[in-house]
Amino acid sequence: MGGIPHPKGMIQEALPNWLEAPAQKLSEHGIFGSKIPNHVLVNEYQPGEGIMPHEDGPLFYPTIATINLGSHIFLDFYHHLENSNDSKDNEDGDTTNFKKRYLASLLLEPRSLLILKNDLYTNYLHGIQERTTDVVDEKVVNIKFCQSKLGDVLTRKTRISLTIRHVPKVLKVQLFKKK
Repeated sequence: MGGIPHPKGMIQEALPNWLEAPAQKLSEHGIFGSKIPNHVLVNEYQPGEGIMPHEDGPLFYPTIATINLGSHIFLDFYHHLENSNDSKDNEDGDTTNFKKRYLASLLLEPRSLLILKNDLYTNYLHGIQERTTDVVDEKVVNIKFCQSKLGDVLTRKTRISLTIRHVPKVLKVQLFKKK
């Protein structure tokens, strides 16, 4: 929502009214510098669904704010590929490559806000493993700030994520020109 991302910039659309207040609040707190977020990606995840480790890329201001609704989730962080051999392994579908590059996890609880910026945004990949339960262990680096405890087994339910971003380069395109 807010537009269609394109490698040369974003074809902008207005954010829906219900997203204007959260975008304005994040802006007031300086989360995106002096910018107001102009793009929101809404995703639904069913239990067992995930997303491959990825980076959000250079199209976006180097900060994302994610509002986590519904279920908890573990957001996992990974090191980037270091050499061409790693890249070849990955192209062949070798998922063990990600296990070698794993760094840590954050437990995102229902109704939580995650702000990802700086080093974590630019130097690491993030993803969600495909599973129906998560075991809270020592790899969850924010556990002392969460309601769950070490050893808890958390069952995933339907999760909605609102990934809020700012796209600095907006294309001035008229899709339907009047003559």
